[in-house]
Amino acid sequence: MTFLELTEGPLWYVAATVFVVGAAWRLLGILRFGRKPDLSVPRASAAGGAIGAVIRHSLPRHGFAERTAYHIIAGYMFHLGLFALLLFAAPHITFIHDRLLGVSWPALPRWGFIVVAEVAFAGLIMLWVRRICDPVMRQISDADDHAGTWLTFLAMLTGCLALQEGNDVLRGIHMLTVEVWMVYFPFSRLMHAFTFVLSRGYMGATYGRRGIAP
Repeated sequence: MTFLELTEGPLWYVAATVFVVGAAWRLLGILRFGRKPDLSVPRASAAGGAIGAVIRHSLPRHGFAERTAYHIIAGYMFHLGLFALLLFAAPHITFIHDRLLGVSWPALPRWGFIVVAEVAFAGLIMLWVRRICDPVMRQISDADDHAGTWLTFLAMLTGCLALQEGNDVLRGIHMLTVEVWMVYFPFSRLMHAFTFVLSRGYMGATYGRRGIAP
């Protein structure tokens, strides 16, 4: 068994299992907390408040737009760039078609991949620089935050290096870094990729039911 066969075979299935089971366990644990019954008379739709909160908190707030511009811009650069790379990079589409879902869709051209990757890298680096330079962010950050950032950076970097056609070693290294990232994901703050909807939705539903826009 070659290194590439190992990373795309047994190690991939182990990492995928840990990722899916771990993420599901974390989400079910959150949902099992439930909520206390609200005996007040509802003034508006809780569902509308939940949806509104998810949307509103994804946009810069008018009163704080100038002070949070750096964070907002860097955040969107990274998250949207990473999302585009995950779903529209040609190798990823091939992997999804051959190994997961059996479906495919149009991929980014090579130049588009490079541009999007540069935007995502720039956003990630900007967020990490803010984390280590801003006094407040530095105080509230711990090893988990830095580990998640660097594992994501390495997965992206090795993915770009693996674009060299026919280089199975680089492709295997990329798969290995992705698998480490997947195993780490459910037990770290990277889970915010899933839990942000629950947290914002719960807050929005609570305030929305009372007729308050959070």
